[in-house]
Amino acid sequence: MEQGEPALVKSMTGYGRGEAVVHGRSITVELRSVNNRYLDCTIKLPRIYVFAEDAIKSKVQAHISRGKVDVFVTIGPSENGDVSISVNKPVADGYYAALCALRDSYGLKDDISVSLLSRFQDVFLVEKTQEDLEAVSADICSVLELALQDFDAMRAREGEKLFQDVTGRARTIEALTTRVEERAPGIVADYRARLSAKMAEVLQNTQLDESRILTEAVYADKVAVDEETVRLRSHLSQLDHMLAQEGPVGRKLDFLIQEFNREANTIGSKCNDIETAGYVVDIKAEIEKIREQIQNIE
Repeated sequence: MEQGEPALVKSMTGYGRGEAVVHGRSITVELRSVNNRYLDCTIKLPRIYVFAEDAIKSKVQAHISRGKVDVFVTIGPSENGDVSISVNKPVADGYYAALCALRDSYGLKDDISVSLLSRFQDVFLVEKTQEDLEAVSADICSVLELALQDFDAMRAREGEKLFQDVTGRARTIEALTTRVEERAPGIVADYRARLSAKMAEVLQNTQLDESRILTEAVYADKVAVDEETVRLRSHLSQLDHMLAQEGPVGRKLDFLIQEFNREANTIGSKCNDIETAGYVVDIKAEIEKIREQIQNIE
């Protein structure tokens, strides 16, 4: 990645909020996520809008690949009217007829009014307006898009911090690898000198131990770590490449860091040099810190 370019990696941890009035209905969507190996999406919305859950989940799945995501949806009453009110004419007719009969039977003053009739139970029918469920789902998802944009902005900011930390530690590993490489020829030369002295001593001995000579000769090659440092540098290059990719890379990085550990452990097992052992300890410490950080990367 070129110096100064924004990091493309995103954190799995984030929060986003979207709010809008769509077709007269106030909708608020909030998202919150934490680390998780796979995508685990939980949606909480008013029960009467449960029909929109699949549409919400599909949109989240298309946008987020990993993390435990909680989606909270709040929906206010529609300004266009969620209910329709009509006169229950058979009931109103019945009340009116009964009032007229009461008036005529007792010679009462005729004060029957709308106000009076409206007070009787079940004179009005209150019904929820039939809605286009797909249209309502689309309205909710349009606000969800706003929340996802806000959510992504926060994840990108956190991703930039993770990128800077991981790449900084990678450069430290690179510098330590250089020190191991600079130290390695001397280790091999010292060992070969000791081996030559041992061979001279053995050859003067009338009881020649051929198996020991073979063992020592083979071990001379085993102290060389050039293959491991070459692979370690290759892994560092792959790390830079992955961090420069757009899209989820957390799982790939997780596998790659295992290869880092393998090479570091092999170098440590080969070298009985105190100075090199110290470099290996530092390398492994940086690898572990990178491993912890990439657990946060989507």
